[in-house]
Amino acid sequence: MLGNLATQLPALLGVLVGTAGTMLATGLNERTRWRRSQTVRWDERRLDAYVELTKAVKEIHAVATQMLGAHRPGARRPPLDRSEGVARLAEADVRHTLAWEAVLLLGDEGTVSAAAEWRHAVRDIESAARDLPDPPTDVPGMIQRADLGRDRFYRAARESLGVRGGSVEQVRHLLGKTVPAQPVALPPERGRGRPAAPASDS
Repeated sequence: MLGNLATQLPALLGVLVGTAGTMLATGLNERTRWRRSQTVRWDERRLDAYVELTKAVKEIHAVATQMLGAHRPGARRPPLDRSEGVARLAEADVRHTLAWEAVLLLGDEGTVSAAAEWRHAVRDIESAARDLPDPPTDVPGMIQRADLGRDRFYRAARESLGVRGGSVEQVRHLLGKTVPAQPVALPPERGRGRPAAPASDS
């Protein structure tokens, strides 16, 4: 009996090792699959948050710049009535606040920082529009700074989501279509990983 056991022992050990290896490989595969599904899930939610913030900030930008149409050389649309514009800004601000909270929850540090820069630049345009009929100063410059902020946010958001395909920046094209009242200094890029700008206006 002992002889038979000694003869069968290598085979039994082989079965045990094979079973343990299979269980280990299966566990690792399941863990990898779970992590991948979680990554996809959060990337989808992060994308939704970025899109909603983009729509809200762009709406504020569009309404405010139309209100300032009389102070923008070459504006193609007639100026928006101030009372109507203020009402639309108030509605857009609500959507913006909700979208901003989602970005704070889901965005990485670099994207949140870039988003804060963009939204503060657009806030300057909104403030000028709300101050009408007081004449604003350097409207083209404010618009260019907002356009720069938008490009930086898009770049950071695409990197956050792993989107490939090269640059989609628009500012260099837009600069050729506008003639600012005075030179606009392009601020240096804020490196990824630096703290986000204060969000006191949310």
